[in-house]
Amino acid sequence: MNEIFFNIGISVTLFFLLALFAASSTGWSVAVGGLLAWFFWPDSMAQLTITHLLIGLIYLTIVAVICYDPWRKKVITTPILENFAKALPPLSHTEQEALEAGTVWWDRELFSGHPNWEHLLKLPLPTLTSAEQAFLDGPVEKLCTMIDDWEITELHHDLPIVVWNYLKDQRFFGMIIPKSYGGLGFSATAHSAVVQKVASCSATAAVTVMVPNSLGPAELLLHYGTETQKNYYLPRLATGEEIPCFALTSPQAGSDAGSMPDVGVVCRGDYQDQKNILGIRLNWNKRYITLAPVATVLGLAFQLRDPDHWLGTQEEIGITLALIPVHTPGVRIGRRHNPLNVPFQNGPTQGHQVFIPLEMVIGGPDRVGQGWRMLMNCLSEGRAISLPALSTGASKKASRVIGNYAMVRRQFKLPIGRFEGVREVLGRVTGQTWLMDATRRLTVAAVDLGEKPSVISALTKYQLTERMRSVVNDAMDVVGGAGICLGPKNLLAGLYQSIPIGITVEGANILTRTLIVFGQGAIRAHPYLLKELQALEKKDPKKRVDEFDTAFFGHVKFALQVAARTCVLGLSGGRLVAGPKTAKDPYYFRQLSRMSAIFALLSELSLAFLQGNLKRKESISGRMADLLSNLYLASAALKTFHDRGSPKAEQPLLDWTLHHTLYGAQEAARGVLANFPYPLIAKLVRFLAFPLGYPHAPPSDKMTHALADLLLQPSAVRDQLTSGIFIPTAATDPMAQLEKAWRMSVESEALERKLKPFLSQNSHPSFDTREAIKQAVATETITQLEAQQLRQAESLRNEAIEVNDFPFYIHTSPASRIIAA
Repeated sequence: MNEIFFNIGISVTLFFLLALFAASSTGWSVAVGGLLAWFFWPDSMAQLTITHLLIGLIYLTIVAVICYDPWRKKVITTPILENFAKALPPLSHTEQEALEAGTVWWDRELFSGHPNWEHLLKLPLPTLTSAEQAFLDGPVEKLCTMIDDWEITELHHDLPIVVWNYLKDQRFFGMIIPKSYGGLGFSATAHSAVVQKVASCSATAAVTVMVPNSLGPAELLLHYGTETQKNYYLPRLATGEEIPCFALTSPQAGSDAGSMPDVGVVCRGDYQDQKNILGIRLNWNKRYITLAPVATVLGLAFQLRDPDHWLGTQEEIGITLALIPVHTPGVRIGRRHNPLNVPFQNGPTQGHQVFIPLEMVIGGPDRVGQGWRMLMNCLSEGRAISLPALSTGASKKASRVIGNYAMVRRQFKLPIGRFEGVREVLGRVTGQTWLMDATRRLTVAAVDLGEKPSVISALTKYQLTERMRSVVNDAMDVVGGAGICLGPKNLLAGLYQSIPIGITVEGANILTRTLIVFGQGAIRAHPYLLKELQALEKKDPKKRVDEFDTAFFGHVKFALQVAARTCVLGLSGGRLVAGPKTAKDPYYFRQLSRMSAIFALLSELSLAFLQGNLKRKESISGRMADLLSNLYLASAALKTFHDRGSPKAEQPLLDWTLHHTLYGAQEAARGVLANFPYPLIAKLVRFLAFPLGYPHAPPSDKMTHALADLLLQPSAVRDQLTSGIFIPTAATDPMAQLEKAWRMSVESEALERKLKPFLSQNSHPSFDTREAIKQAVATETITQLEAQQLRQAESLRNEAIEVNDFPFYIHTSPASRIIAA
């Protein structure tokens, strides 16, 4: 019996090592042959039987089939290829183009199960140029002083005309347009910084600024426009002479662009003074189009048909993009939607029998039918830059507001920031905001480095807009009733109302989480899956089999290695993987490497057993997206901390965010295993991934409370946490008043402790701080000067926490006004 267990142990160990070190087929053959000889071969030739010879012959036959390419491809590869092709659901044309769009970046490392941390830490993070910094300090700062968000939302329902003119004069709409065309030529980092700052004072202004600089005609023209189109439109877009919008979403299609009912037909017609020219006759119905009501030029996505074969033999040409002046006959534009009292210009547009020349197709006639690919390649601007910047700017402002408010607002004669329940919320907001900013910075750096990270940009948009929701909701809980009463003094209402806008734009987060992040990432970032799919598309049968053979057996070797590596890291608690040499503490890197291996193993599990059904298993796909997202956010936190020189003062922020993201990744993996449709397989994988149990816990109370202190007290870390937002200084501005009250509260805190004996001796409700100050002066506990400081702090606090009220008849029904009269 002991010999049997010994032999099993030897076999398992050998197979484990072969998998871990990704042995070749020859290595596996020799090792397995050696084991068979060890177990079955007789001690002498005299003991040799026909059974021994038969076992040897069968084994050699198997080895020959596996190792001899022509036999393997015929006997093994071809049947697998045929079954593989049957198991996969057909991809639509739009899905294929989405998969091929953009680039693969750090997501490839995370999918590998063995991320190269040295590579990440060595990536240079772009910094602002002197011109970009001057723009932030000058025109952007001035723009923020010109904006009164209360007046925008309640009185004008639009940006004032003076603000519109300022945006045009200072070329806010031309940030991404090169200087050679009259634009500012800013980097993605600068673009993000501008949107972040503007978003901290007005969501309406932020959306107005960001849309022309993200998925709009300028971006498409830069990459795909003809020289004539670029030379005409880009200078006019840069100066605001032309206001662009881009019409994609249709009422019946939504995110399913393949079902877009808007159609253009190639035909001949008249355009202005051009008679009987070749062009396109269009009919469309679009909605949710930002800037449409004020646009002068309309970008349009539509399905192009050529029934008379003017352009060739193909009748259904596909999604095409055109740039159409709004004064073109048949174009209807100018009406508005009302997006949750955040009154940026947004509305529907229709077109009936609109004829345009073929030259209005973006990129000209050569680009017909390429519209979806063009859009997918340009989505990184909105997903990677604008929406994350808006979310981070809003979260930084919310953090600053409640950090101030929690020191200013008193309850039971104490600042509410001293209560553990409030401190828990403050700490959570602090950690989330720091993590969001780290993610924003890393993602825009990728864009500046030349990447168009389609998967990373999607998960960044999804995660940061959702975390903005969490931060602003927490902030509303802290300010309580002051957060729900609209008025100029409500500093959070605009942020709260704008939450669903960022979440919905560029595809609702439900879609992004359940279909795009892992669904697209599993194919694009996986080391072999895309190669397998590309092999299936080959028309030449020999190439088809050859390329699939290479990819498939590489995939098998990779899957075995991932399983072995996951088990090793699980048994060792991640200790058997090296952290980057430049890191002061490798612990978090090791833990993320372990979670990356688990993610890679779960990816293999999903691909192997769910196959084509994975597309429909959206709950599994969504949890895998959460796992990948937490790994990426944690990577961003480590990168930011390292680039700042691993400052001791920011260590609490790193600890909280890494505990938060590691726990989030672990729970996502746990959810995948708990809900996997094959329980026995899930139990085996659970043993490999978590052989000693689930190691990660959420941030402790101690960690969370430490972050609350960072938000309450003045420090360089607090300033860094909320850097890049607009902090007004005008004496009448509510946020400036709150800042002043906070500063005085902090400076007076030591003095207020001297009042505690007087406050505790008299519990009568009418006995307040003013009475305590009088008694403290009378008993010479404080001086008259100190009393004056305390009275000033009390006055500033009262002013800062006031809530706006209005005459009875405002916001009431006509019947109520009659009663009031």
